[in-house]
Amino acid sequence: MHASSTVLLLSLVVSLARAETDPIASTAREPAPDFGPRVFIFDPSMTTIQSQLDAVFARQESSQFGPERVTYFFKPGTYHLDVQVGFYTQVLGLGRSPDDVAITGAVRSNANWMRNHNATCNFWRSAENLAVTPTLDGHINVWAVSQATALRRVHVKGDLNLSDQGWSSGGFLADCKIDGRINSGTQQQWISRNAAWGKWVGGSWNMVFVGVTNPPPGRWPDPAYTVVEQTPISREKPYLFIDADGRYFVMVPDLARAGTQGITWGDRPTPVQALPIDRFYLAHPERDNAASLNAALGAGKNLLFTPGIYHLDTSINVARPGTIVLGLGYPTLVPDQGTPAMIVGDVDGVKIGGLLFEAGPVNSDTLLQIGEPPCTAAHAADPIFLYDIFARAGGANVGVTHCFLTINSRHVVGDNFWLWRADHGKGAAWDANKNANGLIVNGDDVTLYGLFVEHNQEYQTLWNGDGGRVYLYQSEIPYDPPTQAAWMNGTTRGFASYKVSDTVTTHEAWGLGVYCVFRRSPVILDNAIETPHAPGVKLHHMVTLRLNPNNGSGIAHVINGQGASVIETKIALVENND
Repeated sequence: MHASSTVLLLSLVVSLARAETDPIASTAREPAPDFGPRVFIFDPSMTTIQSQLDAVFARQESSQFGPERVTYFFKPGTYHLDVQVGFYTQVLGLGRSPDDVAITGAVRSNANWMRNHNATCNFWRSAENLAVTPTLDGHINVWAVSQATALRRVHVKGDLNLSDQGWSSGGFLADCKIDGRINSGTQQQWISRNAAWGKWVGGSWNMVFVGVTNPPPGRWPDPAYTVVEQTPISREKPYLFIDADGRYFVMVPDLARAGTQGITWGDRPTPVQALPIDRFYLAHPERDNAASLNAALGAGKNLLFTPGIYHLDTSINVARPGTIVLGLGYPTLVPDQGTPAMIVGDVDGVKIGGLLFEAGPVNSDTLLQIGEPPCTAAHAADPIFLYDIFARAGGANVGVTHCFLTINSRHVVGDNFWLWRADHGKGAAWDANKNANGLIVNGDDVTLYGLFVEHNQEYQTLWNGDGGRVYLYQSEIPYDPPTQAAWMNGTTRGFASYKVSDTVTTHEAWGLGVYCVFRRSPVILDNAIETPHAPGVKLHHMVTLRLNPNNGSGIAHVINGQGASVIETKIALVENND
């Protein structure tokens, strides 16, 4: 390696002793790769950033089921901006550390577009790898969101509010530092993983803290705090970086095998592997299809989806160990011919993140399949990681699928899922957007942080593998069974939201909330949660709620016949299932 290359590599990875790249020094800044027209690339010298942001937000603020997808790239430097984040919008800093992109003003999500500032539909938006000093909204950064959102590698140099003035139903925060106070406000549930803050206040039904350095005092059920001191396994989501010569890299954080607590970037850079962007095929919705994407994968490329909607006539097949598949701006994969949108082989080290899987007009058995059975290989040394995986049937279009996500492989780790059969929008009807299950887990030793599954017509979650772990579960059972007779599991009234199969001997979950809103009455669910009676099956901190008016509908028991009903009352609690 030439001396100039060595210096550049060392500056890129800072204190790291390894990197999988061999970058060659250049004498001129390189042009940006072709990220397409929906990626806006900003640097501090630009004078029209605010007007561009405002124009995009005007289109995206209330575009809940619209077709546009957007990503903002901020190069390292200092900005004074109001970055309002609407639907299908991703805000990314391109620094080595979050503090390399310093925004004074706001990176915020308000709920002005909904009546009473209700944020329960503020879906599909995220911010990653940047710092913000709030000067608006009373010097508080407002992040009023619900499901399918994320804050990752964000440094808030002040206070953070997780709701606006109305209801909110999120959400996910990881590898973030908040210098001041986080106020959860009206958030119904929230998971924070590997984070640090000055103080946390507030809590409704289900607040889960995993590996945070300063969890709030008090424990479930009053307030509803579930604290797990250390994160058993983690690997932060890959992120983009631009060097001084304008070259782009995807930074792949190291696997943390032992229990961890706190952020990865505080007193030293996040340990990473730096991959040049030329190892990625940049997909574009106007030109690419399953054939071109599979050809790129077959040639050894990773995939980076630029923003847009991708219609697929067959499955994308990810077969090479270590493949990285990332989405920018909520790229949406729609299988048009009844196949899975994506099939991942039973191989080590695949990393997939930032994708929205949407059911197509022809029924798919599943939209995302991890591992092709039989799956016997162990992946504990290099697990498959799934980050910010979202799926839906209905809402934007009529869509049908049996299941959103099927995990067959062992040792998979999931980080923020929302699997949603639409309760409003196009095709949201009992006989239209048919969808039995949200998640089926057949593999052993699967770990999930932040599992949100809603409105499916049978089991929301069906867990068949041993050794599963779930940290925060949120589920609304379907709103729309037309009659009790239409929603029966044999002689049992309804389908449990969280079902651990009778053959399972080991399983553990923390912080589970199951809610009901039955629009037609009377409809009863006998048990929100069903598990086998086995000493190795342990569930902690369970809550059921009836959100609809008292009309004779509700949930009879929390788990296995235990726990009060929420037919006459609104809330029922069970601490443990033993």
